[in-house]
Amino acid sequence: MSEYKERHENEIFTKVLKAGRRTYFFDVRETKAGDYYLTITESKKNFGENGEATFEKHKIYLYKEDFKSFQEMFNESTDFIINEKGEDVISEKHDKDFKSRSFTIDSDEEV
Repeated sequence: MSEYKERHENEIFTKVLKAGRRTYFFDVRETKAGDYYLTITESKKNFGENGEATFEKHKIYLYKEDFKSFQEMFNESTDFIINEKGEDVISEKHDKDFKSRSFTIDSDEEV
């Protein structure tokens, strides 16, 4: 069996979240024993000096026995951030067309 076929046969459910240059994949997969687990993959698109796109990927494997604790800590952490900083995005760096700006110390005028 090819590696691609084997890797994709155990996928049960997939959701994709596109967020700027990052894409998050939530994949429910099946173990050889027939149980399910979750993989969360962050894929970040980068461009090399030659303009060629590459993808940097990070993956988390999450098993059922850890769901409750993971969810509690995730909720506690996100609630903390929202309570401390609100829901508005603070950084303009998240904008696709962001250009670095510098400001004088004594005023808000752009230099």
